[in-house]
Amino acid sequence: MPEVYYHADSDSVTEDLSAIGIVAQLTPLLVSNPQDHFDPTDPWFDTLDPSQQGLSFSRRYGFDISALSDLLPPDRELWIRNLSRSPGLSFYDYNDYVTPKTWAPVFGTAGTTNAVYWSGLMWHFGVTAPPGTNSYSAVFEAFVLDTSTGLEVANSSSGPFVLNWTDIPDGRPPLTIACTGANQVTVSWPATTANWTLLSAPSLASTNWLAWTNPPVTSGGQCIVTFAPAGTPGFFRLLLNQ
Repeated sequence: MPEVYYHADSDSVTEDLSAIGIVAQLTPLLVSNPQDHFDPTDPWFDTLDPSQQGLSFSRRYGFDISALSDLLPPDRELWIRNLSRSPGLSFYDYNDYVTPKTWAPVFGTAGTTNAVYWSGLMWHFGVTAPPGTNSYSAVFEAFVLDTSTGLEVANSSSGPFVLNWTDIPDGRPPLTIACTGANQVTVSWPATTANWTLLSAPSLASTNWLAWTNPPVTSGGQCIVTFAPAGTPGFFRLLLNQ
């Protein structure tokens, strides 16, 4: 994790990046613990549980204040800012040691600000992405805030640094969609993974994915659903049956 140093003489920070030479892995629960589920009462359930979004996730990276750091004056705070990220990455403030537990979007996720106040305590934030075989990166910087003015201290950042992740697939069956006739669309997936329910929604960002009402027909080693297109956009995904 990046170790952050506050330098009182220059009122600025630097980071020791020697510990981030590795590439963190984003792993879905279906891979790390195939028979497991998250507690439905936990705030990350909808994001990470295989029965819901089932995103890949990692808490490998975090921030720590160096033991050699100077003490912050009373009117100074440390902040961390996300400057850019690969499409598909999301960031969360994760804490299961407090009540209630937190899984709150940060660093621009879900419309939040891209800068976060950091107390200086060791902090491992949560990172998510859809399962797959992609590589991701994000650029961050730490800086000093003057609490008496609410403004960033000029030249207090040592500059941007990059964190990297790789992603792995979770074994979910691939969905295939094709036009198979006049006014006819077919959605199919391998029958060897039949323990899945087809869901649909008018938008990828929808929070209301509904189970497809017509049961699939098994043919040629495939689970098949056939329907007439409605003339409006539609998106599909599979939900693992518990």
